[in-house]
Amino acid sequence: MILPNIFNQNVADQVIGRINNLKPTTQPQWGKMNATQVLAHCNVTYEMAFENKHKPNFVMAIMLKAFVKKVVVTEVPYKKSSQTAPAFIIKDDRNFEKEKNRLIGYINKGVEMGENSFEGKVSHSFGVLSKTEWNNMFYKHIDHHLVQFGV
Repeated sequence: MILPNIFNQNVADQVIGRINNLKPTTQPQWGKMNATQVLAHCNVTYEMAFENKHKPNFVMAIMLKAFVKKVVVTEVPYKKSSQTAPAFIIKDDRNFEKEKNRLIGYINKGVEMGENSFEGKVSHSFGVLSKTEWNNMFYKHIDHHLVQFGV
């Protein structure tokens, strides 16, 4: 199954439309995070790619490549309530509009950069990834959580 290309403006606009349907009071169908926390959680993937944040140490990077990479960068959907890496756990209160706007900004930045700028780009967690693997990681993660909140 080929996932929609989040680097494509039409796909990005559809995802952004779904994000805009999310409200601070929208209840999840599963999981522990509220809508604001899930937006902040989705931002972590982009922070890793664009802001050089959340770098794992050497041992953790080896573990991530060996055991987590296949789950994250393939087309296979995430399971409901699957385990979350520590960097992605958001427990504190955040500002809904700020997190929503950051996520939309990151999605738009990916479109502006274009998928070819991601070909061979290094992920701190998984090493060199193809543009398809980057797309799968970005799209699948956001889609998973938007489905979680019914949008």
